[in-house]
Amino acid sequence: MELGSRQVNAITVVAPKGRIDHAQAPLFQEAMKPHVAACTINGGPLLIDFSGVDYISSMGLRALMLIARSVTAQKGTVAIAALKPTVREVLEISRFHLVFKVYDTVDDGLIALGA
Repeated sequence: MELGSRQVNAITVVAPKGRIDHAQAPLFQEAMKPHVAACTINGGPLLIDFSGVDYISSMGLRALMLIARSVTAQKGTVAIAALKPTVREVLEISRFHLVFKVYDTVDDGLIALGA
């Protein structure tokens, strides 16, 4: 799994690539720590671009839940965009679409978050 990031105005866009499975979820969570730490009430929003994620396991969902809890505790804003159909289905079945704002495209997310 790879993790790229870029700034679009005040929004940090983080783009994982590959599978977020049992083996990769801890690496994903560790790589996300600096981005999550910066996502506070005074920091910019965080948008996770899932267009490069082919699969997410329960360990990946756990990592997302921990990210959401941290950002919420810091009064920041985090959202997810560009889910592939199979990953979207997993998030909807597990009701994570109620935890995160989910946007069809990264551009939709950027617009909604104020870029």
